[in-house]
Amino acid sequence: MPEKKRKNIVVRFFVYLWSLFLNGLLTILPITLTIVIFHASFKLITTWLEPIREIEPEFLRKIPYAEVIFAIILIFLLGTILKIFLLKRIVHVMEDLISRLPLVRTVYRGIKQLVKALGMQDQMSFKQVVLIEYPRRDLYCLGFLTGELPSQMAPHTEEKFFNVYLPTTPLPTSGYLVMVPEKDIIKTNISVKDAMSMIISGGIVQPEKFCKIPEQEK
Repeated sequence: MPEKKRKNIVVRFFVYLWSLFLNGLLTILPITLTIVIFHASFKLITTWLEPIREIEPEFLRKIPYAEVIFAIILIFLLGTILKIFLLKRIVHVMEDLISRLPLVRTVYRGIKQLVKALGMQDQMSFKQVVLIEYPRRDLYCLGFLTGELPSQMAPHTEEKFFNVYLPTTPLPTSGYLVMVPEKDIIKTNISVKDAMSMIISGGIVQPEKFCKIPEQEK
């Protein structure tokens, strides 16, 4: 067998081995990274909940990660109490006290509104997913339409302006508020959930309904 042909066979063999390795790696990588992220998050949560071990029952302390279970139970109980009884009034009183503190009230109100919006507790917080041309021409950003800007705040009254929240990647809790004229808003049929997935993943995760399913080989 000629030397050149022998080298080509060896090269093709190693290329084939490399393709097998990559195929296995790309298959297991998403699962592995998901496990690693959840494991790290779980360890972080247990660290935060360490003080709960001081108040949890004695028999629970022997169970691994019992503080997480205990915290979940406490949250459910608190939610039940808030739902059934009149403890909401106490919470409102506390919120009222916080809202009177000059510096704290601004931060608290902003965080509360954003948490409500991201948690979809207020179904009207994010009215629609839109596209706007930002930060320059021919570049577009996903944004959330939050409502119409009052005419008293608009730059002019010849047209309607809308508030659009532009979240940042990968943390949508930070972003920009822009006031956009109606004519510059491109409405989409993307759900808030799908838009959030796109933003958090940096565009890696696409809405399933828009993804083409490859035809199976016959």
